[in-house]
Amino acid sequence: MMVNITDGGRTAAGFKGKTKDCFVRAFSIAAGVDYREAYNLTRRTAKKHGAPSPRHGVNRKTSDEILRAHGWQWVATMGIGTGCGVHLRADELPAGRLICRVSRHWVAVIDGVVHDNHDPTRGGSRCVYGYWFKP
Repeated sequence: MMVNITDGGRTAAGFKGKTKDCFVRAFSIAAGVDYREAYNLTRRTAKKHGAPSPRHGVNRKTSDEILRAHGWQWVATMGIGTGCGVHLRADELPAGRLICRVSRHWVAVIDGVVHDNHDPTRGGSRCVYGYWFKP
């Protein structure tokens, strides 16, 4: 799977240092939203759910609320006890703009290309729990 290394506009928005902002980055990239706008939206939504800053990751209530409000739909690719059926690979994911949830990480995939600040594919073996897409 091809990987485009990008911070999703984080540096251009004036953010510095290391952070666990993978949801903000994935949403910004896949939705085509300015990073600062995505960050502020995530911060406000996380605060409603009693979660810390998006610099420390987001909980599922926060991510689900943001994505549903923006018209994205969830497709589960794995269930309890089912094992991994879909991997972070171009030939196992549909075309289009996706926000994939993998173990302890969110990643944008656009038409089979990962857009992230590193290669999260684990050589094509990383299991995808599910993905959000916008119809």
